[in-house]
Amino acid sequence: MYDKNTVYVVGEAKSPENNPIMKQYETFFVSFVIDQSDGTILDADCTSVLGLTKNFVQSLFTGQNIRDTDTVSNMVMNRYLGSSQKAIIVAFKNARKKYEQALE
Repeated sequence: MYDKNTVYVVGEAKSPENNPIMKQYETFFVSFVIDQSDGTILDADCTSVLGLTKNFVQSLFTGQNIRDTDTVSNMVMNRYLGSSQKAIIVAFKNARKKYEQALE
């Protein structure tokens, strides 16, 4: 399904205590399939209770560049208005850090 030039990376963060994700999973995860040749996010998924959340988060990240932290963070702030907003951004930044470390 994915080309040999792709990598899978997972970022993690804490969600607010009142969030159903926190009650069910304890930690919020966002996973990415990234094209190593240019850093493009080809696919994304996240821990969520609602399927619509997974689909929306996937649409936010797919096609973006893992290195473009400001653009992606701003897009999440402007478009994802759920209680996991900050957790999504922290998980994205955590995944970016892991990705960059793997390239070293």
